[in-house]
Amino acid sequence: MTNSPIRIGTRSSKLAVAQTQTIADMLTDAGHEVEIVTVTTPGDRSNAPIAEIGVGVFTSALREGLLAGEIDVAIHSYKDLPTAAEPGLVLAAVPPREDPRDALIARDGLTLGELPPGSVVGTGSPRRIAQLKALGLGLTVVPIRGNIDTRIGKVTSGELDAVVLARAGLARVGRVDAITETLDPLQMLPAPAQGALAVETRVEDVDNERLLRSVVDHEATRVAAKAERAVLATLEAGCSAPVGALADVVEDLDSEGKVVDRLSLRGIAATGVDGDSVDILKASAIAEPKDADELGRGVAAELLDLGAGALLS
Repeated sequence: MTNSPIRIGTRSSKLAVAQTQTIADMLTDAGHEVEIVTVTTPGDRSNAPIAEIGVGVFTSALREGLLAGEIDVAIHSYKDLPTAAEPGLVLAAVPPREDPRDALIARDGLTLGELPPGSVVGTGSPRRIAQLKALGLGLTVVPIRGNIDTRIGKVTSGELDAVVLARAGLARVGRVDAITETLDPLQMLPAPAQGALAVETRVEDVDNERLLRSVVDHEATRVAAKAERAVLATLEAGCSAPVGALADVVEDLDSEGKVVDRLSLRGIAATGVDGDSVDILKASAIAEPKDADELGRGVAAELLDLGAGALLS
């Protein structure tokens, strides 16, 4: 047992606390005492669209608390983290990932294809907006903010016909029953690292880092998220950009016929999100899991060759 509890910092939202509890349970099951410390971030105090209030708005206060020694560990939704490393902090662990796909919650149990043209669909994500428009279903897509219950409430109240949310968040707060369709990544590619958590600690806390790596870290999730976020970093796009990426560790045969693991990655970048004519650029590649960074950079380079640089600027 540790001499004092490991102080785990989290945002105060229902989802963030649920995510943090999964990490706390892993540490407790391994024989370590933990204390959950809630921190209010600027993102929790604002109703403005994420694109306006900026990258890292949900992570900055947690990181500041970690650097100040007020907490020992910070838990983030990995997709909310800026791609640039934070001096003094280290990504100690990436736990097993929830289902990374997007999910539809629609009135009357409808699927996306069953929504009549003109149906009003809410989402706060430019990536989702672009891909919904690109499907050509004649939907009216409107921006929304708010927690999971608030967004679902807009459907049950009749204000919206449907909303699109991350399936992982719904699973973590026990609202999978509300889903009317889990969206195939061929229709809607998730955000880089969607469904994954990032566990940070201070660089000098070597014992904490070692503990988190041994108890919490999941290698397949870590390399997949690393490849996806390398796409985002190479495109120099923020977490609210119209960029999607999804990597999977898959089995393949090597030149001698032996079964080996490979990392398969798909990426998209979108243009025309603010208008009606959306263009989705697509790229994919496969590599060794150890080359996750290089794989992500390669897929991003292909998207740039297709014109993604002009789109994202």
